[in-house]
Amino acid sequence: MTDRPFPDHKQAALALLDRVDAKLTRTAGSFLGQLCVDGPPLSEKQHAWLATLLDRAGLPPLAYRGQL
Repeated sequence: MTDRPFPDHKQAALALLDRVDAKLTRTAGSFLGQLCVDGPPLSEKQHAWLATLLDRAGLPPLAYRGQL
């Protein structure tokens, strides 16, 4: 795993779901599962929540609106 930001929310969500040690609530898991299949851009609140989950798991951040 590199420290480069995730290029999109789908890859970030998959990385979080793939972490065995990530302690996710049912709501967070549902949110991440939806991000894996959802095409529309994230809202500001969704982006903030995903950023928080990535930070807590020690993963790289999400590129803001696709900007690396």
